[in-house]
Amino acid sequence: MKNLDFKNRDIVSIRDLGKTEIDYVIDTAKKMVPYAKGDRSSKLLSDKILATMFFEPSTRTRMSFESAMSRLGGKVVSFGSQEGSSVMKGETLADTIKMAESYADVIVLRHPQEGAARLATEFSTRPIINAGDGAGQHPTQTLLDLFTIKTEKKKFKNLNIVLVGDLKYGRTVHSLTQALALFGARIHLIAPQILQMPQEIVNRLEELGIETTTGNSLEEVISIADVLYVTRIQKERIPDETEYKKVAGSYRVDLNLLSNAKKSLIVMHPLPRTTEIAYEVDKTPHAKYFQQAFNGVPVRMALLSLILGKSIK
Repeated sequence: MKNLDFKNRDIVSIRDLGKTEIDYVIDTAKKMVPYAKGDRSSKLLSDKILATMFFEPSTRTRMSFESAMSRLGGKVVSFGSQEGSSVMKGETLADTIKMAESYADVIVLRHPQEGAARLATEFSTRPIINAGDGAGQHPTQTLLDLFTIKTEKKKFKNLNIVLVGDLKYGRTVHSLTQALALFGARIHLIAPQILQMPQEIVNRLEELGIETTTGNSLEEVISIADVLYVTRIQKERIPDETEYKKVAGSYRVDLNLLSNAKKSLIVMHPLPRTTEIAYEVDKTPHAKYFQQAFNGVPVRMALLSLILGKSIK
């Protein structure tokens, strides 16, 4: 594939990338796998510094970005936590970003407010990578999800992909559905009515001619699923405690459910999980969520190297 110019680009939304660009990131990530596993070493980014700025808790996203930078020989400076920073003294996001760009070559930002990453690009001369903004977008999660599906299934077109759980507040599925629409997947949206996919996203899928179904019964679609993408019902994003109690524990993927699934079905989850996937599923060939978590490293290695203008041949 012809090299595409990612140097110094902001990655705020998956919609910032076209189909060809997504394919290029996936192809670059494949080359990064032996480096991500530690089988090979690289000093590709030895002269570069990554700033991680996480205004919200994170385990996988933060660690995988830091691991990705380290695997390529680069260095990481960390925001730490909001409580230990000048934000607690009233420093604005704009000033915090201006400060960070003085110390690093690229900035990874997670923020509880939707739109914060896009706003940050207005203040920064360094590239900004959105690591999740409220219930908005999480483009690097989408890229690793696509990488996982492509690695396991070799294609996207005509796959039956079932998304289940919190589709209203789940930023991972907001980004993923819009990306899958570029590749011709069939999308099935399973959620309690109050947590269904926002209508504007459903409308966009329909405008793109994507075959989409909605419902609340996982049992009705499990037999046709090629990919089951499970999300946690997020207590922290549902403003009404009463509404949360109505939907908590709505879905559970266990061996009984999977007895009706295709042998080739893969089960994915952006993690962390609570009760929505039984631990007994971990030992089955269906379980791909821990591999999915690892895949964040080669994908973020690919993105960092491309944005910083370096490449592994």
